[in-house]
Amino acid sequence: MGLTAQAAFWFLPAVIPIAIYVSWSDMSAMKIPNKAVYALVISYAVLGLIALPVQTYLWQWSHLIVMLVVGILLNAARVMGAGDAKFIAAAAPMFALSDLRFVLILFAACLLGGFATHRLARYTPLHKAVPDWDSWKTGKRFPMGFPLSMTLVFYLVLVAVYR
Repeated sequence: MGLTAQAAFWFLPAVIPIAIYVSWSDMSAMKIPNKAVYALVISYAVLGLIALPVQTYLWQWSHLIVMLVVGILLNAARVMGAGDAKFIAAAAPMFALSDLRFVLILFAACLLGGFATHRLARYTPLHKAVPDWDSWKTGKRFPMGFPLSMTLVFYLVLVAVYR
């Protein structure tokens, strides 16, 4: 069984501002601050107790541990940044393992959409509004916090609306 609509509704009010902050921070400074990661973990720790059955709540913590180990290995192999790895681990408990295939498809869509939006925004007036963003200046690097946070928010919204 996947995440319930009720649980998604509980998580969304905490996740949306954190996701906006992560996106903004990663695009502006190419960093995902630890305080955002901590806020996401605390949100799950508190809201998960209310939103989920105890057994599910405890099981979902294993997602954080597994994804943190995977993220550390990928960071060591220079596949992803440390902030991205920590954010993925912090968000992992909010995803149901049974939804993994859907989440991967959603992430692919968010990655493509986020990349296209970010690259196209360089040539719009938005670029002039925030000309000092580090993500405009980097040719090859892309702020993955943007599509990662979009994936988390869209997942919770879709679960809340369609389950």
